[in-house]
Parts: sequence; structure tokens; C-alpha cells
Amino acid sequence: MAKTYTAGFVSAIATATALSNSNHSYADGPFNFSTFSNLPSSSSSNVPEHSSTSSDPNSTPPPPPKVSNNHPRTTSAGFDPEALERGVKALKDISNSPHAKKVFDIIKKQEETKTTELAAKVAEFKQMQAQHETERQRIIYDEQKKLAQHQAQTKSQMAKYEDELARKRMQAENEYHRSRNQELVKLQEESSIRQEQARRATEEQIQAQRRQTEREKAEIERETIRVRAMAEAEGRAHEAKLSEEVNRRMLVDRANAEREKWISAINTTFDHIGGGLKAILTDQNKLVVAVGGVTALAAGIYTTREGARVIWGYVDRILGQPSLIRESSRGKYPWSGMFSRTMSSLSQRTNPGSASKNGNGFGDVILHPSLNKRIEQLASATANTKAHQAPFRNMLFYGPPGTGKTMAARELARKSGLDYALMTGGDVAPLGSQAVTKIHQLFDWSKKSKRGLLLFIDEADAFLCERNKTYMSEAQRSALNALLFRTGDQSKDIVLALATNRPGDLDSAVADRIDEVLEFPLPGEQERFKLLKLYLDKYIAQAGSRKSGFFQELFKGKPQTIEIKGLTDDIIKEAAAKTDGFSGREIAKLMASVQAAVYGSENCVLDPSLFREVVDYKVAEHQQRRKLAGSDKA
Repeated sequence: MAKTYTAGFVSAIATATALSNSNHSYADGPFNFSTFSNLPSSSSSNVPEHSSTSSDPNSTPPPPPKVSNNHPRTTSAGFDPEALERGVKALKDISNSPHAKKVFDIIKKQEETKTTELAAKVAEFKQMQAQHETERQRIIYDEQKKLAQHQAQTKSQMAKYEDELARKRMQAENEYHRSRNQELVKLQEESSIRQEQARRATEEQIQAQRRQTEREKAEIERETIRVRAMAEAEGRAHEAKLSEEVNRRMLVDRANAEREKWISAINTTFDHIGGGLKAILTDQNKLVVAVGGVTALAAGIYTTREGARVIWGYVDRILGQPSLIRESSRGKYPWSGMFSRTMSSLSQRTNPGSASKNGNGFGDVILHPSLNKRIEQLASATANTKAHQAPFRNMLFYGPPGTGKTMAARELARKSGLDYALMTGGDVAPLGSQAVTKIHQLFDWSKKSKRGLLLFIDEADAFLCERNKTYMSEAQRSALNALLFRTGDQSKDIVLALATNRPGDLDSAVADRIDEVLEFPLPGEQERFKLLKLYLDKYIAQAGSRKSGFFQELFKGKPQTIEIKGLTDDIIKEAAAKTDGFSGREIAKLMASVQAAVYGSENCVLDPSLFREVVDYKVAEHQQRRKLAGSDKA
């Protein structure tokens, strides 16, 4: 209670102070009492207003009044004791006033209201403090989260940076090791080169010493041979001098004896002829008989010759070889060539490797390995087809001229065990209306072969071209139709092989009868090298080695042998590289030109300079011929 009254007293003092300063702007509190003289009249009207004002919980207290020091009595802090004096005076007035109890009640309620408001403000402040703490916790959480994210990002960046540094360090190390290895390899190569140079220098010295030794040895041998040859020559000359006179006498005696023998024989012959003529001319009967005998003999000879010609023509038409055949392994008549074929078969059985000169199985035919293998497969298939009585397959060989199509067909027939016959398409057109008959005779003759026959038609596009050509005659069309008629079905007796340089010109019906198509390209460098070696052996190495007859040696003399000096395989490979675009026939002509150049030289020796000269000349000639052919086409 004492505290309450003390507080009320202080409030009353403050109220009194405010009432005393009502005409100033220093009121502190919600109550405005005018004067205590007016208290009874205004108390009823002012109390509700203050109660309503104090009951507002959301109302904020006014700011504290500003202290003004307008009076000289105030202190430096702004305290005016006059107001306190007025408050004391007012308190005394209130104590003396009849409404003192009511005033104190109002003051008490006002204090309670302020206490309630203060408690509400404290609760509000605590709530705001709790919200502030929550907000602060949230902000701290967000900051920690951001910090964690930033730390994670920083850690990731640091890891990436460390990885990048590690990668760059590894790259730098690898680059260093690579450069180091390159330097080591370079040093090793330089060391190897120096060792190789030293080894070569040592070998060159050894070779030089060896060559010097060989030269000295050869010089000694040449001197020994020269001395020996001079001694032998002197001995032979002495011996020849001794025997020359004896030989001359023997030859003179032999020649005289031969001359006397021939003279006596001629005289005896003319004596017999003269005696017979004299006897015939002197005796008339003998003369008539002689003239009649000579006439009858002449008539018999003429009649026999003409009859034999007629009979032989009939036999030739029936049994002989058709006129279209240019070359055949059968012979012109069935009995001709029997002995030669028998000997050939026996030689092949006893010496099976004799047919293959170069180890390729095709004699003088040098082909690309793939084409060579294909032809061997066809030969084996054809031989097995004949053994099993199956129909043969027709073939087409096409390619530039001189690439070995005819030779390959001949070897194919030989290896497959068939007979071989060659004709050219250019022989059909001049026959005219007889072409159809000759074609039928050709196929009839081909079917008579017991072994089977490979009919090779060279330059087939000459009469097997398209039938819609304007320049094609009716006889050529008829011949083509006859061949198509005879080859309409698969044959068990005839293998038809066509060769052409222009396969696109063949008639579509002819192309339909072809079962196997083989392209013969120009020989490559390896094939040209083999061809050059083959024809070098044929035209140069073996030239003059063939044995001739006695009379040929007597009248023409022995052919001169060619000597080859310094012609190595490297020089032949160089020639093979230069002859790009040459066919097999052109290479054979090239080696024939080399042979002619050797025979035209003084000492009949083939050396590298002469060989290169002829090769360069033939290569230039080949290029000029190609240019001329290109200008003609243009």
C-alpha cells in the first residue's frame, strides 16, 4: 500500500505539474485538467475520454517532452523547480478539494492501466524477441547453408583445379619423357649410323684389299695363260708346218682320183645313151615302139594325175580339214600326225615338267597370277567335264592385242586333254554364200574328235558383230545365224572359245552363249620382267645353239653365238619398269630388235649399253605410236 500511495503521490504531483502547465506544450500524460476550480464541472466529461485512451493497447506513449531552459532559474540539465512547486501546490489543493478521493481512484486506475499496458508491451516485446530469435536462427541457418554450398563449390573448384594441375603435370612429364625418349632414339640412331658407317668403311677396305688381291691373282693367271698359249701356239704351228705338206699331197691325190672317177662315169653314161639312140633311130620298128611307149606313158601319167586329183578332192572334202581352220593339233587327215601325237604324249608322260619352261605351267605364256590360276582352274574343270561326259562351257577372251589370248587357249586345250583348232573371223566374210556351208562343215569336222575339241575363233567380232549393223552383208548374217544354230545347246564335243579386242561389238545372242569371261590385261611390271627374261633366253641365249644339217653347215655356215656380258637382273628390271604399257607381243618384238642389234654389231656381244639403247628406242617408238593412234581417234 505504501508503494501504491507513493506512486499515486508522484502521479498526482505530475498531474498537478501538467495542470499547471496546461497553457504550455510540456504536458506529460493523457489527462488534461484545466484548473482545480473547474474540476467538478469537467470531471464527468473528461474521465471517459481518458479511460478510452488508456484502454487502447496498441497506443504508443508520446515521446518525452523536451526540456527548455527559458528561465534563468533552471539548471544546466533543464530541470525547472517551478513545476515541482506548482505540483506541490496542486497536491495541496487536491487534498483540500472535496473530490480528492475520486482523483486518487482515477490515479490508481490509471496506474493499473499503465501496469497492464506495460505487461502487454513486455509480452509483445518477448514475442518480438522470439520472432527476432527465430528470424536470426533462420538467417544463421541460411548463412550456414550458403556457407556449406560455397565451401562445397570451393572444394569442387579446388578439386578441379588440383585435377587440372595434376593433368598438366602429367602432360608435362609425358612430354618430357617423350622428348627424352626421342633424344635417346636419336642418339641410338646416330650411334647405329656411326657403327654402320664404320662397318661399311671396314668392309670397303676389306673388299678393296680383296679386289686388289684378285686383280693381282688374275694378272698372274693371265700371264701364265698367255705364256702357256704362246708355247702351245708355237708347238701347233710347228706341227702344222710338218703336216701341211702331207695333207696337201693327200688332198691333191684325192681330188685327182675323184675327177677321174666322175669323168669315166660321164663318158660311160653318154656312150650308153648314144648307143641306144643310134639303135632306135636306125631301126624303124624300135622307133615306132619307142614313140608309142612315150605317148602312152604321157597319157597314162596325165590320166592318173587328173583322176588322183578328183579322187583326192573327194577324199579331202569327206576326211580332210575344213578350209576355215588355220591351225590344228589334229592334223589335216585322221591318219596324219598320229606318230607325232604318240611321241608327244609319251614325252609328256615320261617328262611332265618339259611342257612348263618357266614354272608357270603355260610354257611361253606369262600371265597375271590371278588370271593364271583362273585358267588352270578352267583347264582342270574342262578335263573333269570330259571325263564325266558333261556338257562343256564356252569362253570369251578379251583384252588388248598381243596379251597372249591365242597362246593361252592353245595351252588350255593341251592341259585339259582336248584337241585344238584355230580360225579367224576375217576368213568368213570373203566366202560369201559359201560361208554357211563352211560353218556347218567346220562343226561337223569338230564333232569327229574323240578327245573333244577346243574351237578358238580369233578376231570374233569380224563376223559375230551385231546383226543390225548397216554394213553387214546378208551372207555374214547367214553365217552368224548358222553359228548360233550350231551353238544353241550345250555341246559335249566342242568348247567354243572366242577372242576379241572389242567385246561390246559382239551380238547379244553370241554373248548369251558365253559361260566364262576372261580379261587379258596388259602385263604388269613383274610379268614384263618374266617376259623379258623368257625372250632373252629364247632370242639371245639360245640363238645359234640349234643344230643344223650337214648341207646347211656346208653352204651357209654355222650360225654365230651371241655372248652376253654384264646383263644382270637389275638391268632387266629397269627395262621392265620402262616398258610400261607394252604387250607380250611388243616385248617379244623388243627382244627380236635386241637380237638384230647384236647381230649388227662388230663383235656380236650384248652388253648393258646396247641393251639400254635398244630399249629406249623401242619405248620412244611405242609412245610415238600411241600418240599417232590418239590423234587418229581424235
